[in-house]
Amino acid sequence: MLFHISASLSHTSSSTTAFFLSSTAKFLRPRFSFFPKPPFQFPIHQKRHRFVFSQSTAASMDSAVTVDSVADDLKKQNLEGIEIKLKLNLEELNWDNSFVRELPGDPRSDSIPREVLHACYTKVLPSVPVNNPQLVALSESVAELLELDPREFERPDFPLIFSGASPLVGAIPYAQNYGGHQFGMWAGQLGDGRAITLGEILNSKSQRWELQLKGAGKTPYSRFADGLAVLRSSIREFLCSEAMHGLGIPTTRALCLVTTGKDVMRDMFYDGNPKDEPGAIVCRVAQSFLRFGSYQLHASRGKKDFEIVRALADYAIRYHFPHLENMTRSESISSNTGEEDNSAVDLTSNKYAAWAVEVAERTASMIARWQDVGFTHGVMNTDNMSVLGLTIDYGPFGFLDSFDPSYTPNTTDLPGRRYCFANQPDVGLWNIAQFTSALSTAELLSDKEADYAMERYGNKFMDDYQDIMTRKLGLAKYNKKLIGELLKNMVSDKVDYTNFFRSLSNIKADPAIPEDQLLVPLKDVLLDIGMERREAWTSWIKSYIQELSITGVLDEERKVSMNSVNPKYILRNYLCQNAIDAAEQGNFGEVRQLLKVMQCPFHEQPGMEKYARLPPAWAHRPGVCMLSCSS
Repeated sequence: MLFHISASLSHTSSSTTAFFLSSTAKFLRPRFSFFPKPPFQFPIHQKRHRFVFSQSTAASMDSAVTVDSVADDLKKQNLEGIEIKLKLNLEELNWDNSFVRELPGDPRSDSIPREVLHACYTKVLPSVPVNNPQLVALSESVAELLELDPREFERPDFPLIFSGASPLVGAIPYAQNYGGHQFGMWAGQLGDGRAITLGEILNSKSQRWELQLKGAGKTPYSRFADGLAVLRSSIREFLCSEAMHGLGIPTTRALCLVTTGKDVMRDMFYDGNPKDEPGAIVCRVAQSFLRFGSYQLHASRGKKDFEIVRALADYAIRYHFPHLENMTRSESISSNTGEEDNSAVDLTSNKYAAWAVEVAERTASMIARWQDVGFTHGVMNTDNMSVLGLTIDYGPFGFLDSFDPSYTPNTTDLPGRRYCFANQPDVGLWNIAQFTSALSTAELLSDKEADYAMERYGNKFMDDYQDIMTRKLGLAKYNKKLIGELLKNMVSDKVDYTNFFRSLSNIKADPAIPEDQLLVPLKDVLLDIGMERREAWTSWIKSYIQELSITGVLDEERKVSMNSVNPKYILRNYLCQNAIDAAEQGNFGEVRQLLKVMQCPFHEQPGMEKYARLPPAWAHRPGVCMLSCSS
């Protein structure tokens, strides 16, 4: 164990076309006709440990000290403003395993596919075959969350442990049981078909982190699948988990990615011609992997399982929403329902209602952030929706290249485009309706409380989305007409979503700029537009400059502000594919470089400009995304 003490304070800094804009207005009065209903203490040990101190602290201490002497010395100091960082090895991680300790489990522990009744999980061990597994990539920032010493990644047995082939001391592996709606239809029991949770780690700040191996073998929820994952989909999941965190979007994280050294057979083209591909496993990390479907499944099974719904809700509130446990009326987040009778919902009288509202608002904020950066999830089934408001389960995701509100990266979704970019806010609301319906069925919410949670979703989404678009354009206040006209123009000319907003910060708030010079700052993003379209853009730029000129903000100041919310780099599909192609040949350097770039997407990063380029022609071939996404 290492302790790292530094004097640095941890701190944080302080419509989509007319169609999309109009569709979001529905949230103010939720309707669902558009979709089918269905105090920190050191762990003191007797042995000696090494410490790492900041220079100023180390100067005052002997080079060899014991944990006891340091702890005693620190008690005498004013610790305000001092950040204490532990550096643990794998054997020193503090496992808690509350999920399996406090919730009902399956009495069986085999992986035979079956219906698992009256249980939230099944204890099951990873079973993936391995042959000299290799570490492909790692996230030091996730290791820091776990207080894991980065040097642990250099252990010869690290790939064996995180492929599941060697047990991790303290872990109690299990697969979670849940159900869900898939493409609007109730699918019944689903569960972790190839993900095995190792357990929960508590760090010195009492933060709870679950570790989960995706692709670690069969579970009772695998149905007819093999429980394995291939390198293609695993690279995408690893990179996007960390890229979304870099963008500031709530997400599950990824600690590491390892190859198994064994091939996995997959039918890439879904044409009946399967072939072998490299197998891999991602270690996913999140405060919890509880999903909407975790509650839906047990609510669907009748009164005998209603107590399980309540137990799961109590568990989530106790560990992840503790501020709701003893909320007083002075902390009330009660509000009028918006109905004609002006009746109010008192959320202090029912913690489950307060919880449902917070889940709804977290979900709304998350999806507003997706719309901000042009992210399309691709499979917004209710089993892929986190009750913590985290982006979860990266399958056929995609970021917008040219702005197309109907874009979907999921080839299965092409006929109806249910999960296309523009529909994501509506689908989020529909999913919240299913979640609150499950809680109502289990007699945890009244109908009025459920309706109120949906109403709060709509209000929160609109508030966040309007704030985001205002900041993306560097405006003083939201201007619906200006933003609506911009998005229409972007659709008409298939403008690259990311590069356009990044370039927009180059516009000067000077009404005296000659008309023929107005589009110069956007010359790299307004490509191949004719005279008529130039006139449309010139007209919009004039209105935009007029709006900017009344803010009184200096151009350079506004540019810095806009560039802090408009990323230069996003995880485009072709970038993933390039990294995949190299990795499949044994070269993991591109995966690691791409990770490094995506961890700082708002920075210029001189020398990395190639990662901000538009997709090459081959990236637009039908099926390219599908090839990368299939598991």
